[in-house]
This record gives sequence, C-alpha cells and structure tokens, in this order.
Amino acid sequence: MTSQADMIIERRRVRRRLAMWRIGAIVAIVVAVVALLPKFSSPVRDHIARVTVDGIIFADDKRVAAIRSIAGNDSAKALIVHVNSPGGAVVPSEDLYDAIREVAAVKPVVATMSEYAASGGYITAIAADRIYARANTLTGSIGVYMEAPNIAGLLDTIGVEVTRVKSAPLKGEPSLSSPPSPEALQVQQQLIADTYGWFKDLVGERRGLAGGALDQVSDGRAFTGRQAVELDLVDAIGGEAAARAWLAEEHAISEDLSVREAKWRDSELPWPFDDLERGAASIAQIEQLIGAVPRLYAIIR
Repeated sequence: MTSQADMIIERRRVRRRLAMWRIGAIVAIVVAVVALLPKFSSPVRDHIARVTVDGIIFADDKRVAAIRSIAGNDSAKALIVHVNSPGGAVVPSEDLYDAIREVAAVKPVVATMSEYAASGGYITAIAADRIYARANTLTGSIGVYMEAPNIAGLLDTIGVEVTRVKSAPLKGEPSLSSPPSPEALQVQQQLIADTYGWFKDLVGERRGLAGGALDQVSDGRAFTGRQAVELDLVDAIGGEAAARAWLAEEHAISEDLSVREAKWRDSELPWPFDDLERGAASIAQIEQLIGAVPRLYAIIR
C-alpha cells in the first residue's frame, strides 16, 4: 500500500513538472511571436533614414544596395549620412558616393561628421546636399597614396633568392622581392595623379571651389571642423539635431519623424547564433586587413 501511494505521489509530481515546462514553453512562444509580429506585419511609417559609414572603407555591396534602396522607399522622406571614417580604398569610396547621389536625386540628403570624415570619408560626405561637422572633427585629407611593402633586404639577410620571369618590364611592378625601377615608379605616379585629379575635381564640383581656393584644400592635409567651415569644405558646425532642423526648414520634413537606421548585416539566424555570425564577420574583416598587407592598394587618404 505504501509503495502504491509513493508511486501515485511521484506521478503527480512528474505531471506537475511537465505542466510547468509546457506553460513555460507556451509563454516563450507567445513572447517570441509578439516580438516578431511587428517586424512582419506592421506597415513602415514615414521616417528619416540614416546610414552610418563607420571605420575604414572597404568594398561592401550590401551596404551600397541598402543605400540605393532608400531612393525607391517612399516611406523614407530624407536621408542622413553619418560619417565616422578616416578613409579607405578608392573604388568603395566611389561606390558610396554614387549610391548616395542616387538617393539625393529624389530626396534630401544631409551628412553629419563624427570624429573623422577624411579622404574617402570626405568623399562620402560631399555626396550629400549639406554637410555638418563637429568643431573638432578631422576632415579633408584630399589626396591619394599607394603603398607596396618591399622585403628584398630581409630576403637577402636570410638567404632567400626569388626568380621572376615576366612578359614585360612593368608586369607585376612594384614587387615585394625587388626594389622598384624608376620606370615602375613613374607608372605608379601616373596612376596616383589620375585618381587624385578625379578626387580634386569632385571636391571642386560639389563644394564650388576652383583655382587657388581648391588648391589650398587639396594638398593632403586634414582640417578641423572649424577650419573646414572657413574653407567651404563643410557648411556648418552641428550634429544630427542641426541636420534635422535643416531638413525641416528647407524641405518641410517634420522633426517629429522617427529616424530609422538602415541595416545591411541583419542576421537570418536565431539567437544565439547571430552572435556567432557577427563574430565570423569580424574575423573576416581582420583577414581582409591582413590580406591587404602584401598587396598594392590605392588608398584615398
């Protein structure tokens, strides 16, 4: 009798535990549905889009596509481009500029600068119709350079010989394993001059600068936000509040509209796997930087 009673009591305990787990699971499912439902069912309200360009500028097709999509998004009434970048590679900077200009063709675009908006970061900013910088933002740095490491001396020291067979003297120049020839340096200088001319012309066109005024700001130096205003590289000192006030005054875009950050790296995996995905993306960026070391890059900086 005692054994049967104990068994009955134990079964009741097991049932109660199972019931608690079921209730917990149902609550978790309800919470998840409530959290995800607005993402799938809520209409997108009128808003101001914001794109943040942060860090060194490398190629990012998803970012460019996200910017271009704002042009066709009727709910996005304007675009704020927030720049915090010291520059980067030439073509990705050009891609950002072109994508932002596509948006500017159909709706107002204003740029705000953070700690840095230099070189390729400045190219990104001048795609906007108006630019705000903080007083101590570092901006400008209008110029181009190329770097190619040379380890010929190291190879000599450790006794390594490199045999190179080329179809022509300038193929594969400059090289890691031998000092560059004067002809190779001349060709690289011509490449730099061509890209620099493009950059300088872009600044002149977008900022209305020419002659001595353009030459003055195009020697590669960086400027503070205050200096940039005096040199007409930037329109005014201010942040996002000033940018929104300008949108309201000049384009009748209400300051009551919310600002929605444009995203292009949203995880498609459930938590906690999205953290792993972000970690993998960070590792990929590090590998990209490491991989850039032995190669020749034209960097807008």
